[in-house]
Amino acid sequence: RQGGQFVVADINYPADGKQINDLITKSLDIKTVDLCTSDPANHEELEVAEDKAKGVVKFFKNDGSLLAGVVVGKTRESGEGTYVREASSNDVHLTSESPWLRTGRLDYVNQEIASIKREDVNSVTVTTPQGSYVLKAEKGDKVLMDGVPADKKLKETDAKSVLTALQGLRFDDVNAPAQVEGLTFDHKYVARMDNSTEYTLELAKKGAKTYLRARAVYTSPAKVAIDPSKQDSPEELKKKEAILLAQEGAQRFTLRHKNWIYEIPEWKAKYLLMPQADLLEAKEKPVEARTETPEATEAVPALSLTPPPAASIPATEPNKPQ
Repeated sequence: RQGGQFVVADINYPADGKQINDLITKSLDIKTVDLCTSDPANHEELEVAEDKAKGVVKFFKNDGSLLAGVVVGKTRESGEGTYVREASSNDVHLTSESPWLRTGRLDYVNQEIASIKREDVNSVTVTTPQGSYVLKAEKGDKVLMDGVPADKKLKETDAKSVLTALQGLRFDDVNAPAQVEGLTFDHKYVARMDNSTEYTLELAKKGAKTYLRARAVYTSPAKVAIDPSKQDSPEELKKKEAILLAQEGAQRFTLRHKNWIYEIPEWKAKYLLMPQADLLEAKEKPVEARTETPEATEAVPALSLTPPPAASIPATEPNKPQ
């Protein structure tokens, strides 16, 4: 415990209160059904010796002394029940249900950096060593880019993925700045929300890994003025509440992330780092109408409508005997 919250000790990163509460609840929910043995010689075979156990959880007081603990051993051969013992006792009990204890250091932190809804995004500016570009969210699901060359068109699917890259953004690991050296943050991703919040992510590549640091700021000049002598309408109260929530949200985001550098998965980094050239493709050339040239054909004699001349008959004298 550090102040009013828990932290993961080896990285000093704030723990997720829900995960801590779940761990306590799981430990309290263990119900025993039978006492199996009190002989420490049987601990190793039943896998309730700490170095053989499936899981061990201990709760300590402020002075470092043990408050409570449980050691989870193997499942009974019949498949019904699990061997468990209290960390301060040699008694081994059989329990009908045993908790699954998460032991990874990131199992007890909130790995979500941001989760921004698509409909809340106004625009995104991406800056890489190759230059900058701006994507704008349009009505429906459409995305536009400023300055697209006449012979190019936007890859809409990839553009949407860039615009929504803050949706469900999580980290694979977290480090204090002093723990990660030699980083050059030469990429920037800036997302502007409809509520005037601006999220800025600075990114660095080192080998196959991508590192990120994040901050947010409320950019609107609008201020919330409270006049005790004036009764605000419900609409005005709603507007003021939205401003206060946006301001508070930006402050919380920055306070949570400002002292940390995150390693993010490559499938997400791909869109946060994407240069403009990878979002454009050549337009398809229109199909030209082809003129068919008839093949040459043999000449057909013209049909004559003039009747042929009558056959020539030799002339004879009339009534002349033959």
